[in-house]
Amino acid sequence: MAHIPYVPYDEATGLLADLYQKYGADSGGIDNILRIHSLNPASMRDHVVLYSHLMRGRSPLTRIQREMLAVTVSAANDCFY
Repeated sequence: MAHIPYVPYDEATGLLADLYQKYGADSGGIDNILRIHSLNPASMRDHVVLYSHLMRGRSPLTRIQREMLAVTVSAANDCFY
């Protein structure tokens, strides 16, 4: 398994601190899939924007269909996300 370094919550400053607060305040932290972007906070922000657009933006697929596709692809890739 790969190890990707990340900035701990208590060491985050500036944009990263804002994003940690915005994306993790309600749940007590953010998922590792986002946290790996901590060395490049703009990529974290852009990841969330892209994900939100793909899952909630205009599409001929319903939200449920998109979630089912995501789960199927994750399962096929042996990914627990």
